[in-house]
Amino acid sequence: MAKVLVVDDEPNIVLSLEFLMEQAGFEVVTAEDGEQALARVNDSQPDLLLLDISLPGISGFDVLERLRSEAATAQLPIIMLTAHGRDVEREKGIALGADDYITKPFSTQSLVEKVKALLIEEQP
Repeated sequence: MAKVLVVDDEPNIVLSLEFLMEQAGFEVVTAEDGEQALARVNDSQPDLLLLDISLPGISGFDVLERLRSEAATAQLPIIMLTAHGRDVEREKGIALGADDYITKPFSTQSLVEKVKALLIEEQP
C-alpha cells in the first residue's frame, strides 16, 4: 500500500485529504508544518507528498527545496497545494522541482487521479 504524507496547517483540510486518500486505498501520514513534514519524510518514508505552500515556520517551498537537495528524497513525488493560484507561484513550485501544482479548492477526483498517476510513474 502506497503511503501519502499530507502537509497542511488547516486541520479541516488535513482531515478531508486524509479521508480522501484513505478512501482511494492509500496509507496516510500527516504533518501540520514544514519542520514536522521534514521529520515525517525521514521517519515514515512516504511514497508521495501533498504539500501546502503556506505553512508556519518553514514554507512549503523551503520544504520542497530541502527535499530536492537530498539524494534520498530528490525523486520523491511532490504535489504542491495552495490557495494562491498566481502563475508566479506555480512557476516557482515547478522550478523548485514539484511534480504538480494544485490550487484550492480542487476537484477531489482529479487530485486522486494525479496521485495515482505519479505513484505509477515511480514504480520500477
